[in-house]
Amino acid sequence: MPKNKKTEWQVGDPPISVVGDQFCNPYPMELMVKRKVINFSKDHYQVVDPSGNILLQIDGQAWGFNRKRVMRDPAGFTVLTMRQKGIRWKRKWEVHGGESKDKEDLLFTVQQSSAMSLKTSVDVFLAENSNIKKSSTCDFHASGGYSNISFKVFKSDALIAGVGVTHKFTWGSYCKGKYNFSVSVNPEVDYAFIIALLVMVDDIENLC
Repeated sequence: MPKNKKTEWQVGDPPISVVGDQFCNPYPMELMVKRKVINFSKDHYQVVDPSGNILLQIDGQAWGFNRKRVMRDPAGFTVLTMRQKGIRWKRKWEVHGGESKDKEDLLFTVQQSSAMSLKTSVDVFLAENSNIKKSSTCDFHASGGYSNISFKVFKSDALIAGVGVTHKFTWGSYCKGKYNFSVSVNPEVDYAFIIALLVMVDDIENLC
């Protein structure tokens, strides 16, 4: 755990493994996330490294309630499944390992912090802390999104990942559903976890 004065997760800090140890690297990672809408009904996100190698792909419904998104590795195996939970003023997602819905396979829960804020923000609760109550302290916090031009993820006061939009924001490209993110993941931080958070925050912001 970083000291109080530290503001960013660094080399030598303990690994943050939420989805799996295989997604933690001892060095900073720079990733590109490409998002597009297919046939006006499905989202597709592709995650690539600087050499263009595909690391992850995420597919799911672009519209509707009780949406589901599935993250797969380059071989096509399911890494995790994100499910939106019903119609809520503040959106909530549950994320399970693989394609499971079972409680024992729950990885984490994501709850929108406020439905009234101009900046999208979410609180993240790990499985052992997933019985969300107003008094609960979240394990991670993320805020930002496409229209805010940036997105950051924190563990307590320490920044563990940052995301930027790679081109000037326009409502035209936003509503067409085609845009890119550049993702900087700090050392020893689970990049599959960070990408899942980005996809859910992006979903909250998708108004078009």
